[in-house]
Amino acid sequence: MTAYLEHANVTVSNPEQTAAWMEDIFGWKIRWQGDAMESGHTIHIGSETSYVALYAPDASPTNGPRSYDTRGGLNHLALVVDDFEDTRAKVIAAGFTPGDIHSYEPGQRFYFKDDNNIEFEVVHYGTPPLT
Repeated sequence: MTAYLEHANVTVSNPEQTAAWMEDIFGWKIRWQGDAMESGHTIHIGSETSYVALYAPDASPTNGPRSYDTRGGLNHLALVVDDFEDTRAKVIAAGFTPGDIHSYEPGQRFYFKDDNNIEFEVVHYGTPPLT
């Protein structure tokens, strides 16, 4: 049996706003939304096989220390795309600033941070992703 990542759960300030740009940039759909287990609101957005849970607590979330320096911190979410340039253009159109393009094996990639300071890595391998 091979395991695969079903979802990641991240805290955001506005799940609806984050879901909207994810729908536009990545072509994802909202799978479920409602009250979170303990409090707050959650939106599950992604594909039929995987998703990102966008969680907002009842109280406004605060900015913590830099994730790369924190044990257990979320450093970035990496997404494989079919059309690298189109995705980069959509990131810019959404008001985010993509970093430099890095070309090293395997593939090309760039990083950007959203309005919640979550870092995303966009990867293209030159062939359609494996499903």
